Amino acid sequence: MNAFSPSTYCPPGDLLGDRVILVTGAGSGLGRAASLAFARHGATVALLGRNEQKLEAVYDEILAAGGPEPAMFPFDLSVADDRGLEMLAGTLVQHLKRLDGLVHSAHSFFSLTPLALQTLEQWLTLFRVNLIAPFALTRACLPLLKEAPDASVLFTGDSHGHEPAAYWGGYAVAKSGLESLTRIWAEELESTPQLRINTLIPGHVASPLRARTHPGLPPETPPSIEQVLPYYLYLMGPDSADVRGSSIVCRI
Repeated sequence: MNAFSPSTYCPPGDLLGDRVILVTGAGSGLGRAASLAFARHGATVALLGRNEQKLEAVYDEILAAGGPEPAMFPFDLSVADDRGLEMLAGTLVQHLKRLDGLVHSAHSFFSLTPLALQTLEQWLTLFRVNLIAPFALTRACLPLLKEAPDASVLFTGDSHGHEPAAYWGGYAVAKSGLESLTRIWAEELESTPQLRINTLIPGHVASPLRARTHPGLPPETPPSIEQVLPYYLYLMGPDSADVRGSSIVCRI
């Protein structure tokens, strides 16, 4: 990734000035942290998530910190269809006029369970939220993204999708699909150099998901979410213009 290093990367305060970035799963965890970081660096953030109360809390945090006024889009990706996503893209055009970035942080996870005990319904939900919705939302937003002078789409992968392990089942399989999706889309967009698509694998950070999968670990054991934010800023900003079609594992 060029000469990027999370420990030395010092983006300017206006790195994302005048940009509009849509973040799914913006109410908590990595989505919330990324939204706050983008706003601190000048972006107008479109906050998307199922829980309106959580979105409102992030909205208020951004305003309290002096960031650009965000937009809120309560939306359940687990029941999204083509028509709903097209309407969402149209609402973005109507209210925000443009789209320069899209970060997929929404996820679905049940529990660490042997494959023999996982159900068809669970897999349908896992694939719908973790793989199908990111594809379909990106496709719906593609015309907007292609109009931007410098646009970035970022899927949030998972270390257990990158290196599959027992008991992670449908969640890991769906997350691994994001890496294939990234490479395919990057090849198809070779003639659109102003738009890049990558997958970021945050690793074992102190996220709400990590607390569910490793409840016995002391909270200070894994790195904090804040330590991966330089990756999000770098990959959303102009410094990463030449990074495309990559699956990037955070090294912190």
